[in-house]
Amino acid sequence: MLQRVLSRLRKAVTDYDMIRDGDRIAVGVSGGKDSQLLLIAMNVAKRFLPVKFDLMGITIDLGFEKFDTQSIASFYESIGVDYHIEKTNIAQIVFDVRKEENPCSLCSNMKRGAIYNTARRLGFNKVAFAHHMDDVIETFLMAQIYEGRIHTFSPVTFLDRKQITLIRPFIYAEEKLIRAAVRDLDLKPVKSGCPNDGLSKRQFIKDLLTDLTRENRHIKSNLFGAIQRAGINGWKVPI
Repeated sequence: MLQRVLSRLRKAVTDYDMIRDGDRIAVGVSGGKDSQLLLIAMNVAKRFLPVKFDLMGITIDLGFEKFDTQSIASFYESIGVDYHIEKTNIAQIVFDVRKEENPCSLCSNMKRGAIYNTARRLGFNKVAFAHHMDDVIETFLMAQIYEGRIHTFSPVTFLDRKQITLIRPFIYAEEKLIRAAVRDLDLKPVKSGCPNDGLSKRQFIKDLLTDLTRENRHIKSNLFGAIQRAGINGWKVPI
């Protein structure tokens, strides 16, 4: 399964020119299955991609008591990749100070900002996130349903204010393929400790897509194709 994941990663990197010679790439690793697999895949990809790049894993410790940073450190050490764990008080700000009713958006924004700032401080010019094909589609639907606009995230985004480039090498990998690869590799996801896990709007959209897929098994590929054909935020139909 890892070979299939690597094939999709290579295609995404090639189609969107994600990695260039001399890049220093920080992979955001939350502890979940997707980000763990991305770091492993990127580490393997260093052997066969026609460009040379440096790699590091960065984990943002949000401050939840049940987040097991030792397990995260053990994961990094097991695959021989340099890593950095950045301690923050994001959880306290979101839940105790701001007391957000819908905390996911603020927490996500603060976490991304912490990753970008940490990566720049450590001398990296790119950050890689493990968003996969299902994430692209879910974001597309969420924007229409909750925001009334046609939008999803880009494969490659230069963040002018942070002076860093965000890449998403898993955009061609379906979530079911990632799950299969995780099982094959016997990866052990580390939960964030967030009390809001599984209660987000994204989870609602994920469940909705599951129901719709029972009626039309092509619905995800149709939606993904529509995003590419519409050219939203830098998307394109691969040649």
